[in-house]
Amino acid sequence: MKNQLEITLQNRKNLHAILEQTPNEDLLKIPQGFRNNIWWNIAHVVVTQQILVYKLSGLQMRVPEALVDKFKKGTVPDGTATDAEMKMVADFLLSTITWTKEDYEAGLFKNFNEYTTSAKVTLRNVQDAADFNLFHEGIHLGSIFAIRKML
Repeated sequence: MKNQLEITLQNRKNLHAILEQTPNEDLLKIPQGFRNNIWWNIAHVVVTQQILVYKLSGLQMRVPEALVDKFKKGTVPDGTATDAEMKMVADFLLSTITWTKEDYEAGLFKNFNEYTTSAKVTLRNVQDAADFNLFHEGIHLGSIFAIRKML
């Protein structure tokens, strides 16, 4: 799983740069033909990783439940984001992956609740969750690139 986490960390660094370098107005715009914005996609990958890896393992997620509720699958952006919320997500982009690596090395991921994703992929253990998370984050990075082209 070490390699998956290294790849995820690099992707998160890329997302962090997008978050830091894109004007807030553009982060929050939803182009015609899209259901979400850059901001939502970035926050969504943070909370989804926590759900897939921690929650399905029966562990406490490292992000606030309110953040999960706002950006989990099935949610839509409300067109707003406070500076504090953006800073929190920016910090979580990198720290959640560092914590996952530390927790994995400490042997915390002992159990897993099998789950079939909306992409019809069945996750049976934390390794499957980390693998699927890479795929999921790639989809959302692609969405971000498409949105940026429309701005």
